[in-house]
Amino acid sequence: MRSTLILLRHATPVIPTPGGPDDYTRPLTTQGHRQAHSVIDELIPLAPRAIVSSPYLRAVQTVQPLAQALDLPVQTDHELREWDSGLAPRRDYARHYAISWMMPRLARAGGESLDQLTLRAAGALIALADRHFDSTVVIGSHGTFIARALVGFGFTDVDWGFSHAMPMPAIYRLELADDHVRASGPGLPGP
Repeated sequence: MRSTLILLRHATPVIPTPGGPDDYTRPLTTQGHRQAHSVIDELIPLAPRAIVSSPYLRAVQTVQPLAQALDLPVQTDHELREWDSGLAPRRDYARHYAISWMMPRLARAGGESLDQLTLRAAGALIALADRHFDSTVVIGSHGTFIARALVGFGFTDVDWGFSHAMPMPAIYRLELADDHVRASGPGLPGP
């Protein structure tokens, strides 16, 4: 197996608020739409054969301009969704997320633990790599999903600080081969 997965963290979305759009329907801001267009020139030369996205609107809206430029459909995959932390929108989310990173087995009522997300994320990406053998796939997803996928592939320097500092949008390149995974992107040590 050899596949290249380009993980694209969504661009800047509307901030979650109580009573605001839910996680599935939170759109990009005007700035976020500009950001989504700004990554096209960097991604087109990679010649992706498929574009797959989390079903969350902000992720789909981030990959749509690239899909249109390449005349490819955007496929959605529920397994690429963001972490369900079990928390309602709140100003002090960072404190709760930091606790979860210190205790990755912690699962709040109705949510999943970061360990569960790690298994889901790595499994979803391996399945995509298997389906798109010997090609490049762009994957629209989310910061915590990407960070925990990297943890699942053995990147030990990925922690809460890494996840919290991840830019929007952010591009991570994963090269999956039978015996190893290489990754590059913002905040990761060079090859």
